[in-house]
Formats: sequence, structure tokens, C-alpha cells
Amino acid sequence: MKQAVLTGPRTFEVLDVPRPVIAPDEVLIRVAVCGVCASELDMWTGIAEVTYPLSLGHEASGIVEEVGAEVEGLAVGEPVAAWVTAGGFGEFVAVKALYCHAAGDVPLNAALGEPIACALNAVDLTRVRLGDDVLIVGAGFMGNLVQELVAMSGASRVIVADTRSDALERATKLGADHVVNVAEESITDVIKGLTGGRGVDVAFEVTGAQQPLNWLGDVTRMSGKIALAGYHQGGNRTLPLAQWNYMAFRVVNCHFRDVGVINEGMARAMRLLTSRRLSVERLVSHVFPLDSINQAFTTLHEKPAGFVKANVVVDPTAAPQ
Repeated sequence: MKQAVLTGPRTFEVLDVPRPVIAPDEVLIRVAVCGVCASELDMWTGIAEVTYPLSLGHEASGIVEEVGAEVEGLAVGEPVAAWVTAGGFGEFVAVKALYCHAAGDVPLNAALGEPIACALNAVDLTRVRLGDDVLIVGAGFMGNLVQELVAMSGASRVIVADTRSDALERATKLGADHVVNVAEESITDVIKGLTGGRGVDVAFEVTGAQQPLNWLGDVTRMSGKIALAGYHQGGNRTLPLAQWNYMAFRVVNCHFRDVGVINEGMARAMRLLTSRRLSVERLVSHVFPLDSINQAFTTLHEKPAGFVKANVVVDPTAAPQ
């Protein structure tokens, strides 16, 4: 079978490798699509201290090809989204049946259960309340997901900030009550004006960059919540901790390593998709065939105008481009 393998910085090679053999509690998935995640960029660029070769890809969706002897509730031919730790950029991947979730009639190109689970768990952990004023700094793919889920949670006002006008236009279409172009206006002045000087109840940082960390203390109310949902790669970050201490902020680290939490969030994410309460089809802006996986990662890294989310199509018959 074909497998995209990261053999060095910025270098994927599509190799022929043995097809996985499943354990009794596993299923074999014929991968249709695998999303490209920003958390993999540091390995692709070579910033991370890793040993090559690597088989990346953890946002997989596809068709059940084979079921293990102990598996119940899944059938050959069933479309699923799967949580895998690696190998999603290959034609087949072995997955524990527990980590497979029905995709129903959701197009597999949009059955992105794992990243939705990350956003869902972040909003849950932060406990956005009915009537809260919420700021989301970062209007990329994850910021868009957080925005939509926060709105479902009953926030009274959702404010989105970014530097990109196209991203802010998209946030407006997704229902943001107010957008702030931080390249052109002071986020502190805007938030103080909107909240009568009080500040927002909850601020989500979804950029993974230093600058928003400098702003959040000036736009969040005393005893408000600061949720760190951005994936911070590279060097260290600094925080105005004296200010954050004085303001009695509740700081929420919105990253999860407990497999049970991730998988339960993914189950709920897929229920949101299959019930049509949530759709991410319009957020998949760029689609690449497996042979162009390097271009997919380059596009994520460079984020051209209009970019939101890149997917790699492994099996075009299951997820036509």
C-alpha cells in the first residue's frame, strides 16, 4: 500500500509499505481523507527534535475494510472518522474499534472528528456560560470551530479578532457579533468600548503566537477566564504574570492528552456533524492528492489568502476532489 512518510525536514516521500494486520479489537480503515494539522508543522519544518522517518496523520476518515474477531457494532463498508496517533496519510490504517465513530452521510472530506473534538473539549473545559461576552483571538480553522461552538453554548456576544481581513469576513459569515482587525485598530480600545470598560468574560487565544498573550490581560474582566487553545510551537512564551495574578484570571489550558477525554469528545463531535447541528464543509478550503502532500503542508505553513483548512485525499473514490 502507499504511505506518505516524512523522511526529513519538508520532505515527504510516498512509499510502498506493508498493509497493516489488525488485532482482534481493531478494524482496518481504507483511508479516504486525512486532515493536515498545525501541530504537525514543527515536525515537517524540522523545528521539533524528532527522529525521521515519521508517519504523520491523525485526522483520518474512511471506510471500514475489515473488522477484528472481537469487534461488534461496526460493519465492513461503514464510513467512519477515526482517532489515530499516526499513519493517517496512508491507504490503510489499523484502529481500535473503540476509536472509530460513525460518519453517517457526512462527506468524508468534512468528517473531521478529531479537530472538532479538540475545539469542543476546549469550550467545555472553559465552561462558557449563558450570557457571557466571549472574545476569540484567531480566526483560522480552530478559531472558527471554537466560535461556532461558543455560539451554541449561549454566549450573549461573540467577538473575533485577527490580522487577516478574509478571515474576519469568514468569521462574520459564521455569525460573529463583532470583528476586530488588530492590524488596523486597538483591540483594547474596541473591547473596552463594546463592554463599557468591563472587559470580556472569556477570552480564547487560538493563534499559538506571543502577541495575543500580551493583549489578553487588558481585554478580560477581573476574575474572567483566559483559555489557551492555540498550539504554541518553537521557542518559549512570556506572560504578564503580575497583571494576571492581580486580575485573578482563571487560566484554562485547552489541550488534552487523556485518550478517554479525546475519544469522548470525538464521539460528541461526530454526533454534532451527523445531526447537522454543525458542518465544516465550507471550512475545507484546500484539498490535495496524496502525491502532493508536501504542497499541502507548504500551504498550511504559508497560509495564503482564503486558506482555512487543508485535507489530503488518499482515496479519491471515497472522497472525490
